[in-house]
Amino acid sequence: MKSTTKKQTINEIKWELKNNNEISKDYLNILQQDPRKGVQSALRQYKKKQDKQRLVYENYLFMQTFENKCRDKGKQYIAGIDEVGRGPLAGPVVSAAVILPENPGLVGIDDSKKISEEERENWFHRIKKVALAVNYSVISSDLIDMLNIYEATRVSMKESVEGLGIKPDCLLIDAMQIDSEIPQKKIIKGDAKSISIAAASIVAKVTRDNIMKELAKEYPEYGFEKNAGYGTKLHLDSLKKYGVTPIHRKSYRPVRDLL
Repeated sequence: MKSTTKKQTINEIKWELKNNNEISKDYLNILQQDPRKGVQSALRQYKKKQDKQRLVYENYLFMQTFENKCRDKGKQYIAGIDEVGRGPLAGPVVSAAVILPENPGLVGIDDSKKISEEERENWFHRIKKVALAVNYSVISSDLIDMLNIYEATRVSMKESVEGLGIKPDCLLIDAMQIDSEIPQKKIIKGDAKSISIAAASIVAKVTRDNIMKELAKEYPEYGFEKNAGYGTKLHLDSLKKYGVTPIHRKSYRPVRDLL
């Protein structure tokens, strides 16, 4: 690291702050004394970026709180469980279960609803690469109509757990409880509080979205590749024009009103 910035241009300093991962305090102190406005602007941007990265890492540590509490009780394989698709008018409900290793390195992971489709796809592949076990369950619209969405979701969550390659000894579930002898904890808004549940929410979301994209090829009029079966204007208009398909939930209004 250079001990002085006198011979550095502003662009060179910007490059240093952007690309050097080992910026020393001495170097930052030198920059602090540099009178050039461009240097001070670059320094502010650097500090803002560092603050953001620190908050992201602190959230990563926070999201392991429930997992660490399970480990403190001697649990080793902690599964996070979440579902996607309780609200749509068409398509399945999908649940996923994920067992992560201790300190999985997924810094920046978040609730699937808070990140873009591209980010979800990237996280999906990272999760599958690092996870000790991943499984998902798909429950059809027919079974949803038969059981009701709440019970169908519970069935889906249970199936996702039972299909894991490793039997978990602790379950962290987003706002639900399932029929299982395995110790479990229901966590409200768990996808924002537990790294395992957040991972499960991403796996479930990406899996269901891909299912709906395939179904859109079979039923192109309804825009399933964009609305994932939710009641958008295009979807509702198409329901009225083309009618109810086999993948629609016939117990849901306004679908049942069109039967």
